[in-house]
This record gives sequence, structure tokens and C-alpha cells, in this order.
Amino acid sequence: MYIKKGDKVKILAGVDKGKSGKVISISPDRNRILVEGIQMVKKHQRPKKQGEKGEIISIPRSLHASNALLVCSNCGKASRIGKKLEGDKMVRYCKKCKVTLE
Repeated sequence: MYIKKGDKVKILAGVDKGKSGKVISISPDRNRILVEGIQMVKKHQRPKKQGEKGEIISIPRSLHASNALLVCSNCGKASRIGKKLEGDKMVRYCKKCKVTLE
């Protein structure tokens, strides 16, 4: 996957189209990402102890990685990402400004 935990992404499709947020976690086997504040759903939570009330909480739902585009830390624009070999290490770079990302 070209998206890593901690990256800032812009959403391309869905209810939250155009919004951006930080990646909380990734699931490479399913090709899905979890973005902070994006695709929030309501969840009914049962009371944990007797006498306590149940509550409705909002949690983020995962979305497919193809619906998000990485925001370059250098130029600040959402752009496609390339991979190239620098020495013996594979690095990601912005296709718009050609700067390596880390």
C-alpha cells in the first residue's frame, strides 16, 4: 500500500468527498484505511455495569484505499505517489513536485 499510518489524505469519493484527515490505521490485506473524522457512524453501546446507562457513540468506519489520495507534505496538494529506489531503499515521492516523502 502506498498510504501509511500518520499520512494526511484527501477523500475522493463517498459521503465525505473533499474532506481530509489523518490516517489512524491501515489494513493491507483488505486494502482499507481508517481516517480520523471521516465516515463516522453511530454505534449503540450497552451499559458496562449495572445501574449505568447505555449510550450512542460515533466511531470512524474504514474506507477503501483507492478512495483516498495522499496529500504531499511539501506542496500541500493531493497528488499521486510514485516509488523509486534510492541506494538500496525504496522511497515514495510526489508526482507533482518530485520530492521524496517521509
